[in-house]
Amino acid sequence: MTRQSLWFLLSALVCAVQVGTPDGQAANTAQPAASTEGTAEGTILKHRLALELSPEFHEIIATDDVVVQVNDLESRTLDFSLNGRLKVETIELVTGSQSLMVPFTTSSQAADTSGRPKQMITLQLPPERSPEKHITLKWKYGGVINDPPRESRHLRFVTPSDTAGHIGAEGIYLSGETLWYPDKSGSLPTYRVKVTLPDGWTAVTHGRELARSRQGEGTTAKTVAEWDVTANTEALTLVANQFSVTRREWEAPDGRRVEIATYLFPEDDRLAEEYIEATAKYLKAYGALLGPYPFPKFAVVENFFASGLGMPSFTLLGSGVIKRHYTQPYALGHEIVHSWIGNSVFNRIDRGNWVEGLTTYLANYYWHELNGDPKQAREQRRLMVQGYSVYVTPGRDYPVGHFTQKRDERDNAIGYQKAAMVFHLLREEIGDHAFWDALRRINARYQGRYADWKDIEEGFAAASRRDLRWFFEQWVEREGAPVLSIHDARLEKAREPAAAHRLTVSFKQKEPPYRLHVPVVVHMEKDTWETVRFEIASSVETHTITMPMKPSRVELDPDMQLFRRIERTALPPMLNVYVTDPHRSVLVPEPTTSGPYQEVLDRISAQEANRPEGERTSMIVGGDPSLLPATGSVLVLGGAGSRSRLQPLLSECRAPVDLKERGFSIAGTEYEGATMALLVSCHRRQAPGSVLTVLYGVTPEAVTKVARLLFFYGWHSTVVFQDGSVLAREEWQTVDGSREVRVDGVEAVR
Repeated sequence: MTRQSLWFLLSALVCAVQVGTPDGQAANTAQPAASTEGTAEGTILKHRLALELSPEFHEIIATDDVVVQVNDLESRTLDFSLNGRLKVETIELVTGSQSLMVPFTTSSQAADTSGRPKQMITLQLPPERSPEKHITLKWKYGGVINDPPRESRHLRFVTPSDTAGHIGAEGIYLSGETLWYPDKSGSLPTYRVKVTLPDGWTAVTHGRELARSRQGEGTTAKTVAEWDVTANTEALTLVANQFSVTRREWEAPDGRRVEIATYLFPEDDRLAEEYIEATAKYLKAYGALLGPYPFPKFAVVENFFASGLGMPSFTLLGSGVIKRHYTQPYALGHEIVHSWIGNSVFNRIDRGNWVEGLTTYLANYYWHELNGDPKQAREQRRLMVQGYSVYVTPGRDYPVGHFTQKRDERDNAIGYQKAAMVFHLLREEIGDHAFWDALRRINARYQGRYADWKDIEEGFAAASRRDLRWFFEQWVEREGAPVLSIHDARLEKAREPAAAHRLTVSFKQKEPPYRLHVPVVVHMEKDTWETVRFEIASSVETHTITMPMKPSRVELDPDMQLFRRIERTALPPMLNVYVTDPHRSVLVPEPTTSGPYQEVLDRISAQEANRPEGERTSMIVGGDPSLLPATGSVLVLGGAGSRSRLQPLLSECRAPVDLKERGFSIAGTEYEGATMALLVSCHRRQAPGSVLTVLYGVTPEAVTKVARLLFFYGWHSTVVFQDGSVLAREEWQTVDGSREVRVDGVEAVR
């Protein structure tokens, strides 16, 4: 089961407000399944499950006919994992019409980080058994699964509610992590599932529903449904609730009929058509790119706790997410791309996780290219490059190929953002035709199987008919990123008026150098410009080109097409530079014990409670803004009462902001009214690499809604809010990648 954390999704979500998409919150996680392809003793081929679920008593009663391929015929033992709270009554070896009780022992294992207890069931097969390679074991077991979802302990990031599985009146959630059926690591079985529920309840799982019926009358009535899961699956998730169900048939380009469905709570049923139409749009677009959709259905299922999970053939979204129209490409589109990448072609977690980077590239980024939105495409590239530069310090870096799952912002920046840009660079290296051909080949070849980075490399090499070893060694197996600059730009003085303009550009890379195609924008007279690509592979390299007009200035990759590390001093000022500064202070000029500014202080304190005291943010309440700490980044929380003391700070760091009695202006643009608030960051000249960030509200009410989600607005230099909603935002560019062209050894005047 592929699950992705919302941190990156939400950063994209907040960014998308700029182009008119409403803000929203959701939750998502990333916990890939085990990836060893079978074991020496045996592999599960099929489950035939019959379940009765009792929400009132949190109970599951189950039988499971498990078909096992025994790999070692000399072995007499088989080990299975199961939830530690479930009790196995009997296990029978079934041969034709005969069955034989199989002795077994149980051993407990420590609960994992999700809190789920685990037990290992060891079976002792009889020595006189038939030497068939396939055997059927009939399990009877049951027990209580009652872990009510709890709000995540994480404060800065919206994460899913914590649960290891739950059967209750509010809903049922059983995932692979619940260990609710016997399992063997590395198995990729198929399933037939018959589930009995109280009357009015509906179950959803992978595959297609074959039948549903109502049995009995009155208070004893039950709903019985049967599901068929024919696709090989890493882990089965089953959910149930009192849903309103809407179904449509969609005809795929290959003529197959695919069911698109919604399972929503009755009060949200009005949203069914919106989700069905969006699903059809993504299935059509990505099917053309990646090959036939691999499942018989795709369903949008509403969850009773905060979540945003992608499983084979359905996505499970928290009720709050559903109500927020979660149909954007980085949201619903991302979950649908996982239908091909991660939920059909599986990831070998012990050999690195390529799935999240490729899915992020296709959904969060490429959708904007596909639909002709270069502004938003560039914004996604910016987030990827700057996210890495902000959150991955050189001493805490590791190769993309070592990424397995996301635990923090550093993992997100490497495994999602850098990895997505690696696929962007690969597409540019081999061209669109070979890139999309390779993805279709990989999906066809590895459907229902595991693939790792080596398999991905072989697929792209075969499609492009090129040796790509250097590319994967450089971008996947090596940690770090290029640190690149234009060292010099020189124009040879023409001897004749009509002579061509010969421009010489010198580049510098930090060791060890990368092999790169570097885009440079050359600005010329008459407000013209041209993008030129230079191939470089050395620490110092010089190239000479001929330009049609006289060049005046060169810019290094202003469109963010190249993945590289941007030094902190060259990053645009923004809240996330404050967040990642090892020395942070927060200052509130006016004493406060309640209100939005106190809420920000409380959130920071709660989040940092477990940190060593020397690593915590310094809190200065009632302090003088003119006496800021000499080092580190500072967050100042102030309103109209401290306006006269905040303005000198912004003027000193050259922020084009003028705080006024009834509003403020930014570079001459006026914003006025009691509901206006501003988040603005600027570089601290006396502390290179650090920023001053000010959250300013014309009234306390203007920042009440902003304070709750303050740290989700960390990627822009200015964000303007009106009544808590984003009205405008801007990134202040730096001049680090720009150099004036000099003539005859004389530097041009800046």
